[in-house]
Amino acid sequence: MISCIGVGPGHLDWLTRRGAALITAADVVAGFASVVEVVRPLLRPEQRVITMGYRDQVDRLAEVAALHHAGQRCAVVFMGDVHFSGFQYLERVERACGHPVETVPGISSAQLLASRGRVCFDETTFVTFHRRGDLTPFKTHLRDVLRAGRHAIVIPRPWDLMPGDIAAYLLGSGLSAAHRVEVWENLSREEAAWRGTLGELEGRAFSDLSILLIRALKPLPTGLEGEA
Repeated sequence: MISCIGVGPGHLDWLTRRGAALITAADVVAGFASVVEVVRPLLRPEQRVITMGYRDQVDRLAEVAALHHAGQRCAVVFMGDVHFSGFQYLERVERACGHPVETVPGISSAQLLASRGRVCFDETTFVTFHRRGDLTPFKTHLRDVLRAGRHAIVIPRPWDLMPGDIAAYLLGSGLSAAHRVEVWENLSREEAAWRGTLGELEGRAFSDLSILLIRALKPLPTGLEGEA
């Protein structure tokens, strides 16, 4: 068995019970080093741990696949939810294994940020730039949803499209500098790392573990105001 498990946005408090059970039962636990560190307190000494980075992930996933085909129970851990920013990584896992794998959803940073920012999730568009390839369609999508009066939760791409770069793009596309913005660098904290306007965000530096909430200037009506 091989399972791809979303471990939440950076703290064990947000790991599901099923995810924790699969991780502790696995013979092999693999993932990017920063994600494995999140679940490190759950690991047993006899478990094999395989960490990887962007440059060696293909080779390390081939190692995981070989152990899987040899009968080892393998858990590959993802930050957040497998089906949010991790989908390209999931495709690499399945390519290495040669077949579809079990996926276990987790609490995403987008879900938690919607709670932290007190915005209605179905009135908020989630855009992730944490992907390889041309980002132009995703950038224009972000521009258009903000123009349409929706909030946006945005994951930057380290290091070439960070919060300040996103602000510069949106301002250059004609969006108002008055959009209120929050940048969160650690969602296990109760307060944002920074709050201000889109105009003030341009040029500011943040860590690669950042996520933004860009508020609509005039949010769409919920349709429920005043109802009992």
